[in-house]
Amino acid sequence: MVNVSDDLIVREFGICDYSEIWQEMKDFTRDRTPPTQDELWILQHNPVFTLGSNGKVENILDAGNIPVVNIDRGGQVTYHGPGQLVIYLLLNLHRRKLGVRKLVSIIEASIVKLLENYQINAHSDPKAPGVYVGEKKVAALGLRVSRGCTTHGLSLNVDMDLQPFTRINPCGFENLEVIQCKDLGIKSTLNQLANELVGILQQQLSQKT
Repeated sequence: MVNVSDDLIVREFGICDYSEIWQEMKDFTRDRTPPTQDELWILQHNPVFTLGSNGKVENILDAGNIPVVNIDRGGQVTYHGPGQLVIYLLLNLHRRKLGVRKLVSIIEASIVKLLENYQINAHSDPKAPGVYVGEKKVAALGLRVSRGCTTHGLSLNVDMDLQPFTRINPCGFENLEVIQCKDLGIKSTLNQLANELVGILQQQLSQKT
């Protein structure tokens, strides 16, 4: 499904192979021109560990049969799998007059707002990008900027198998626990949460300041 707003195209992809959608992101960014509309891509991934450009392989404790993909975003290692909401933000930062730090704040604040709507008290951490409930991480983010345009984005744990997170040091932190929306008592489906979060992101991005 494709939804077009004034300045954003929102695409829904379903469950995707990581390497294939990563290549599509790179192709989109390489081929885009100044008038190209920004896009948000909503999807889930088949099980995969991704290791950021500065990631340390020792943070992968036991990959087992889950593939490990070395990628070009910032950050360390994380896990993606079915039941986790992934939103990739393909944005022209120059046109939106946004810096990377401001975009990170917008993404984190949008997730915090989404959870606040369900009476969940969540927060960000300036020392460790992402969104947390107490000491447990519910959402991760990682970005790459090329020619002033972003790829990659955020992942929100909704209703998934969390066991693979025990096989890594999530985002490079030993003993970091993760949590998901289901365990927080949120009964909305992944698609419902995706629509709500996209709406919040669109609103936040339109403010620009």
